[in-house]
Amino acid sequence: MKLDAIDLKILEAVQRDGRITKLKLAEVAGLSPTPCWLRLRKLEQAGVISGYHARLAPRRIAPFATVLVEVTLSNHRQSDFDRFERAIAGMEEVTDCWSVGGSLDYILKLMVRDIDTYQRLIDRMLAQDIGIDRYFTYIVTRTVKEDAPVPLALFSAM
Repeated sequence: MKLDAIDLKILEAVQRDGRITKLKLAEVAGLSPTPCWLRLRKLEQAGVISGYHARLAPRRIAPFATVLVEVTLSNHRQSDFDRFERAIAGMEEVTDCWSVGGSLDYILKLMVRDIDTYQRLIDRMLAQDIGIDRYFTYIVTRTVKEDAPVPLALFSAM
């Protein structure tokens, strides 16, 4: 889908405020409400907008630890990747998982109650035999930047 400057304005606005009114969105985009709404629907239907949600402040809910884990699998057949990814998809504590190139296979981001809970989770993962050969753990001590919006200015020149 080719996006124009108006589409980017709409995306920027809903990314900043998912609860923006249709009238305010039309104003920001420089359109009347009906054409703006039609563009918004087109962006949603094309999958450019994948959903709307509330951003929670987890530290206000309960203490927790964020853990990053590098994972290398024992074998590298497609079935090995599929088995690992199916297992990870079912683990609520794994909030993000990236398949990466280089000397490792995946980077995971986990949110757990504490380090003991993390260790029990890793022990379960190893016991499940989902193909983990090696893993390296990094405990996040301070969040510097998180949940940054998509930098839409990068796409305006396209």
